[in-house]
Amino acid sequence: MKLRAEPKIIESIEVESFFTKFNGHLKLSIIAGEKGLKKVIREKSINRPGIALSGFLKFFANDRIQLFGAGEMAYMETLSQDEQQDILLKFAKLDIPCIIVSRDLKPTPIMIEVANRFEISLFCSPLSSKHIITSATVLLEYEFAPTVAEHGTMLDIKGIGTLLRGKSGIGKSECALALIERGHSLVADDLTYIKLINEKELLASSAKLNRGYMECRGIGIIDVGELFGIKNVRLEKRVDLVVSFNECSPDHDEERTGLEESYYPILGVEVPYIEICIRPGRDLARLVEVAALVRASKIMGHDSAREFNERLIAHMTNQGGA
Repeated sequence: MKLRAEPKIIESIEVESFFTKFNGHLKLSIIAGEKGLKKVIREKSINRPGIALSGFLKFFANDRIQLFGAGEMAYMETLSQDEQQDILLKFAKLDIPCIIVSRDLKPTPIMIEVANRFEISLFCSPLSSKHIITSATVLLEYEFAPTVAEHGTMLDIKGIGTLLRGKSGIGKSECALALIERGHSLVADDLTYIKLINEKELLASSAKLNRGYMECRGIGIIDVGELFGIKNVRLEKRVDLVVSFNECSPDHDEERTGLEESYYPILGVEVPYIEICIRPGRDLARLVEVAALVRASKIMGHDSAREFNERLIAHMTNQGGA
């Protein structure tokens, strides 16, 4: 089994990267400060200056994108040019990453002058402040999310994101192929990238280069979408279950009842985990499919192993009292 890679932590992103990746979502156009695209954003939240425009900067979130909405722009219009310049110079000296003006409101000449002078990218968007804050926060949360690469094949099995693990050549891809033939979807083959979203949800995806492709030993590289249909390929999926294929050994005890829950840690999140021993004649695809269905049942609040155990205890109690 390959060693697990260290998580990749994103501490900052360049303004240029933010603009390039999210321009389509936020409908941004750059008005001034083109030379400031190399500045970095260090926070995944959006800040509305509000009270900071009056000069109170004690709690000013200068590492965040600054959003000027209708309220901020209306207040700027009430200030003289000297007053505008004074407060914007204070913002600039605190090294803010960039400014977005919502609703296509026109930046004041002083805003444009300061943006160019201190190389602070100034953007405009036709979207409302609420829309920009909501969309940008979600996009930045994804961008800043810790990421780890897991050696395994990721599938969507009836809505349950299932990561198949095991040493090279043990049969992960063959099992995945059988599951895809049954109508389930491929997310990633061999190397799965997993992001931690909102510190609680694990989202798996593939590298763009090999998205939708699988390696089948003896056959080669296949295009899953072309052979089985685009419905059998998913861009990303939440990780709900980890299944590990292991070679059988005399001293290995397999779970027989399902009463004991095991977990596999990924980025600090404990994911339900099961082990399946490889034996000649076992239908691994069917076992994995059933394991995913059992997990789906548990998510819905039904635990067949515990329910049967309770029935058994009740039966034994009644027999003993007879």
